[in-house]
Amino acid sequence: METNENQPVGVVAHGLAARHGTPLYVYSSDGIRAQAQQLMSLQMPYGLTVRYAIKANPHTEIIRLLAAEGLHFDASSSYEASHLLQRGVAGETISLSSQQPAHNLSELLKSGVLYVATSMRQLELFAADPSHPDKVGLRVNPGVGHGHSNRLTTGGEGASFGLWHEYVPQALKFAKAQGITIDRLHVHVGTGGDPSKWGDILDAALEIAKRMPDVTSLDIGGGFKIAYSDEDTAADMPRIAWLFGHELSEFAEKTGRKLRLEIEPGRLMVAQSGTLITEVIDIVDTGSQGYTFLRTNTGMNDFLRPAMYGAQHQMQVLSSAKEKVEYVVVGHSCETSDILTPAPHDPEGILPRKMNKAAIGDLLLIHDTGAYCASMSTKGYNLFPAAKEIVI
Repeated sequence: METNENQPVGVVAHGLAARHGTPLYVYSSDGIRAQAQQLMSLQMPYGLTVRYAIKANPHTEIIRLLAAEGLHFDASSSYEASHLLQRGVAGETISLSSQQPAHNLSELLKSGVLYVATSMRQLELFAADPSHPDKVGLRVNPGVGHGHSNRLTTGGEGASFGLWHEYVPQALKFAKAQGITIDRLHVHVGTGGDPSKWGDILDAALEIAKRMPDVTSLDIGGGFKIAYSDEDTAADMPRIAWLFGHELSEFAEKTGRKLRLEIEPGRLMVAQSGTLITEVIDIVDTGSQGYTFLRTNTGMNDFLRPAMYGAQHQMQVLSSAKEKVEYVVVGHSCETSDILTPAPHDPEGILPRKMNKAAIGDLLLIHDTGAYCASMSTKGYNLFPAAKEIVI
């Protein structure tokens, strides 16, 4: 949430809550724009395409803002691809890589959307469509995965994403028989893993690229970390870019092939530019040996990450109280799992937070909620209305 010296965060939050009600997601256009420009400034030896993964946040104003900045887009479903097209995004700037076969494949291909098959079945559907171009991408599971939990790991034997790497020869043979060239390789192995693993991830991708002689572009996906808490280590994008550039240059020296790099930052692009404004609607406790709970007027129907992953988000009670109290913050859903302050990476654990002493009616801010919050929620659960979303 953008503030200045004359408008501290509390004044801005109260003004927005009075105008729009709560719960309310607020996204900073200046913050998103600055992050986009920083990522677009990264240099690769043979070119870089930065794609915004819209599953992080498909808000129309964010899409239009990023399109104006010159970003390309990544869609994880044919519905996301259609969403982009309907908002004026050019088809040739959209890459579709989906677990589910496209429900409108011909329409997307005619619009110029770049297709990435994630299985032999999808490659066959692409080849059978009369609208298909003669080039296609292929997502490959390299046999390794890195994520801060199993739920965020998208490579290796336990992940269904992409064609298993041992089947690449089969895909190449099929494509050649159909007169199709696989010129784009997509390898994404997980989200929020150890930043030091990026070199290993690119090595695995380049080993696959060696077996795919027509590949000219490598999409390494997203999964770049932000620091949700003081204990987190954020992705050092200049350092990662240097590492990627060095390895791509070495690959070119050894093979004579100069691969363009694509990245798909979603979280990194928008997470820290989002704030969820909610309200303390009740305060209850479970006795002297238990917990004190702040009940809020939001929850997993708007904000699923804590219950699903044990995700950590910094929170702030907007009160003038000097006293600090330990609270467990909970949602309004009729679910024990609707805990907004779980133990780190442990959705079944509880970790109280020390915050300003709260009173019923105080606003509570939940920070870094620009990505995978409004877009990834149990909308409609208990028939609670969804939080509003605004861009400022």
